[in-house]
Amino acid sequence: MHVRRTMILAGLLVAGSMAAQDWVTCEGDYEFHLQGIARDRGGDLYWSFTTEIVKTDAAGKIITKVAAPNHQGDLCYVDGRIYVAVNLGEFNQPAGQEDSWVYVFDADSLELLQRHAVPEVVHGAGGMAFRDGRFFVVGGLPAGVIENYVYEYTPEFEFVERHVIASGWTSMGIQTVAWHEGQWWFGCYGDVRTLLTTDENFRLTGRFLFDCSLGVVGAGPGRLLIADGPKTPAGRCLGRVRLVQPDPLKGLVPVQSQP
Repeated sequence: MHVRRTMILAGLLVAGSMAAQDWVTCEGDYEFHLQGIARDRGGDLYWSFTTEIVKTDAAGKIITKVAAPNHQGDLCYVDGRIYVAVNLGEFNQPAGQEDSWVYVFDADSLELLQRHAVPEVVHGAGGMAFRDGRFFVVGGLPAGVIENYVYEYTPEFEFVERHVIASGWTSMGIQTVAWHEGQWWFGCYGDVRTLLTTDENFRLTGRFLFDCSLGVVGAGPGRLLIADGPKTPAGRCLGRVRLVQPDPLKGLVPVQSQP
């Protein structure tokens, strides 16, 4: 099972799939909880643990990791670099209390290469994705605001425009984001965790009671990875991922083993 799981997560499509209970766990435990995941073309995984960025192989074994300032959020992989949504200020407050950035790391060494200010993300940058040559940043939201925002940037992080999602209020805005197979996937916090889906123009297509607020990323045709973050008995934070697939009624569901 260990070899088969690794092959699937690396994107090598083989007969069958992971069972619903199968998780791949990131090696080690961490002070702060998981904020997001990314995946490169070879299947290696990248994990943001708020103050640490970790690279593992597809089976969760650490390749390298680095410390980074609090608060490193959701992240994405693009052409040999890791891009992380970072807020050094307050989250979920009216404009002026945030300090929003994108940090850029080398995907091999995790060396910090660049920092780009994204002041347009006025409630705190918390997550990001890449689509068709543009970056899209999401983040916090003050209580009671009845829509979410997605901020679009060029590859040089010049601001393009703010997109509005008519989602209603979600607790602390949007935490994780992925573009996969013609659809946006947004993970949100809350007493009941929420998954939002939209079309390419950010028109709402679904709102589901499904938790992908700690990570969501495409993993091949009809497959995504979602993350969660259980704790050790000592209160340290873990990260793990499993395969899911789209479902018209539930949003996403675990991939089942073939008989």
